[in-house]
Amino acid sequence: MLDLEEILAEERLLILHSGEIPEIAYHSSLLYLSEDEDGPKLNLKEIDLTPLKEAVFERYKKIMLRDLNPRNRDKSIYRGVARSYVNWQRLKRFAQKEGLDISLARKEAAEALSKFLYNEVEEVGSGARNSSINCSYEEVVQFWKELGLPADELPKGLKKICEESK
Repeated sequence: MLDLEEILAEERLLILHSGEIPEIAYHSSLLYLSEDEDGPKLNLKEIDLTPLKEAVFERYKKIMLRDLNPRNRDKSIYRGVARSYVNWQRLKRFAQKEGLDISLARKEAAEALSKFLYNEVEEVGSGARNSSINCSYEEVVQFWKELGLPADELPKGLKKICEESK
C-alpha cells in the first residue's frame, strides 16, 4: 500500500500532464482520492491538497506560455494568443479562489507576451510569415494590460497585423 505522500505525488504528476483544463484533472483526483470505490477513500486535509493545487497552477502556466512561444506557432500543439489569454484568465481565477500568488506567473507571461508580439510584428512586417495572432487587437491589448505591461510599449504595427490576420 502506498503512503499518502506517494499517492499525492502520483496524482500531482497526473495533473501536471493533464489536458488543456487541469482543473478537471484536479477535481477528478479529489473524487478518486476521497470518494471513488476504487480509490483509497482518503480524508484529505487542506495541506494535503496544496501539491495538487500547485500542479493545476503550473499546468495552466505551462499551457499559457506554450502558446506564447514563437517556436510553437507551426506545431499542432499551438493554440495561439487567444487561448493563452483564456488560460491566463483560468489561472488567475483558480489562483484567486485558492489563495495562490500569481505575481511570478504574471511576470513570466508578460515577458513571453512581449517577446512574442515583438517577434510577430518583426516577422510579419518583413514578409517572413503570415500573422499567427488569432484574436482581435482589443483582446491583445486587454491581455497586455492585465499582465501589467505599459500601453505605450505595445509593438508598433501590432494593430495592423491583428487586423490583417482576420
